[in-house]
Amino acid sequence: MAAREHVDRSRGRVFGEVAELYDATRPGYPDELVTEVLAYAALGDRAALEVGAGTGKATVPFAASGTALVCVEPDRRMAEVLRRNTASWPGVEVRVGPFEERRPDGRRFGLVLAATSWHWLDPGRRWDLVHEALVPGGAVALFWNLQGVRDAGLHAALSEVDRRHGMVNTPHGEPASSFGEVPGDWGAIPGSWPEDECRRDGRFTDLRASRFRRSRHYDTDRYVGYLASLSGFRVLPADRRDRILAETARVLDAHGGGIDMDHLSDLFLARSGPQ
Repeated sequence: MAAREHVDRSRGRVFGEVAELYDATRPGYPDELVTEVLAYAALGDRAALEVGAGTGKATVPFAASGTALVCVEPDRRMAEVLRRNTASWPGVEVRVGPFEERRPDGRRFGLVLAATSWHWLDPGRRWDLVHEALVPGGAVALFWNLQGVRDAGLHAALSEVDRRHGMVNTPHGEPASSFGEVPGDWGAIPGSWPEDECRRDGRFTDLRASRFRRSRHYDTDRYVGYLASLSGFRVLPADRRDRILAETARVLDAHGGGIDMDHLSDLFLARSGPQ
């Protein structure tokens, strides 16, 4: 486990409560990231294994590129949306259940990918499971979306809402200026950037990292919906969650009816050594 990783993995099972909202409001991943992963993996005719596929935010662009995927998703409600979103690509297979309980059946993949899901996996087993799933020389691609508020005044007002309600690590909890310039430098936001953990494991080579930066605007309704899809809000009692979201909406409306974010997608790549 990374030194700064403090994730309650039980929270990873709450997204199915709002699978449609998750699908409608969560950001996807840039085409440039998909291109870089596929160039690195050089799959040929091998399939990829996606861990914690959710509703297909990463699955869809990989499938659209012609990649065959086996997608493992622990929540059946998320998997239902995933199947709908990938119905146009017969090369996508969806399996419901935790990655840790997957039966390998001897099949190995040219790529294992996890899109904003790696931190939900058992840190004591995840590298073993990935290594077991890959062919020698197969690639692992781990990537995350992060966002920071561009307007300092709006950040301060939203932070005050968070402070009153005891919320931490919300998407607007950090100003955009707090992020560093290198992949995995996430300011004060706790995370599980995997490089040190991967190096300690010792079975992977050719470690690389990239960052993709975009700007993103949310109107008030979309941003509040996005917040409502996050695990930190899902685990709150409904009345408390509603109060926080209502106050957040009032702040956004008072600042022009929306929020501008710096949107980062950080990518970590590594290659499996001999089995």
